[in-house]
This record gives sequence, C-alpha cells and structure tokens, in this order.
Amino acid sequence: MSTTADPNIIKLRNVRLSFPKLFVPEAVEEGGKLKYSAAFILDNTDHAQIIALIEKATERVALDEFRKKVPLRHKPLRDGNEFPDMDGYGNGVMFVSAKSDRRPVVVDSDSTPLTADDQRPYAGCYVHANIRLFAYDHKTGGKGVSAELRAVMFAKDGDSFGAGPVNADDEFNDVMADDMLN
Repeated sequence: MSTTADPNIIKLRNVRLSFPKLFVPEAVEEGGKLKYSAAFILDNTDHAQIIALIEKATERVALDEFRKKVPLRHKPLRDGNEFPDMDGYGNGVMFVSAKSDRRPVVVDSDSTPLTADDQRPYAGCYVHANIRLFAYDHKTGGKGVSAELRAVMFAKDGDSFGAGPVNADDEFNDVMADDMLN
C-alpha cells in the first residue's frame, strides 16, 4: 500500500520477482538506453487490494497529467495471460514491469545492502518492492503510465524461474573423475 508522502509510490509486498536486472543495467531493445528493471508478479486473489490500488493510481496519475480521461497506450499493470508459457505467469496473476536509469536500492530482509555476488534476489523469489507511477506522452508512442523501479527487498526464497544457477561440481564431475584417474 502507499503510505509515503508521494501518492504515486506504490509498495508491493510479498510478490514474485521476474526478469531482475537490478545490479547491471541492460538495453530493452538493441541500441536502446541502458536501464535497471524488474517485473513483479501479483496473485489475483492474494494481492487483490494492491491490484485495485495500482489500477486506481494509474487512472489518477493519467488524469493529473493529461487533465482529462484519455485512452492509454500503456499501463503498468498487465495480465499474466500475455505470457502463459513463462514461469510464474498465466492464469490468476497480474504483473507490473518497472525500470529506472538509476540503480535501485537492493537489500536483504534485514536491510543489509545486496550485490550481484550475493545471488539474490533472483527470478522466482519473493520480494517487497517500491515503484513510482508516472505518466508520459511520446509523440510517436502515445500516452501512457509507466512504473519507475525504486527499491527491492529480498523477502523469502521461492522456486527459481528458468534454469537457475549452475553447480560447478555437477558441471565438471566427469573432468574431476578423469583427473583422479590420471
């Protein structure tokens, strides 16, 4: 819920993390600007209140910016059915994608700063995150509301999305066995 002075800051709690680019920025499109980013998956039932808050805040941010109700080409909250075959997406979930030019604050559950070497947060874990909604009007892309990535806190482990980290012992077990024979 939003309890900060800025009503456009939305606090997401116990959401699944997907596509985290929290420590090293990446370009979304070839030749595009480098950005930090992440997607946050919200269960339609467990997060119904926050989903409603994001929808209401999206309407308010757009109205504040454009001074009238206008069709938005992009909204920050999207249906998980857009990606039915991806881990964590599909029926019963919504997701919010957020990005930033600046590196977001990334901390452990005790507020200790985390680095990429800590290997968390990772895709599939649960996090708390703060995002800030803002409106934009691109001449070629139309009007929309997007989300700025501000901060991420690791909350708890979850099933990793994708292949997960590689275990060196498993990868080189045959090489080590051959070395022992020679």
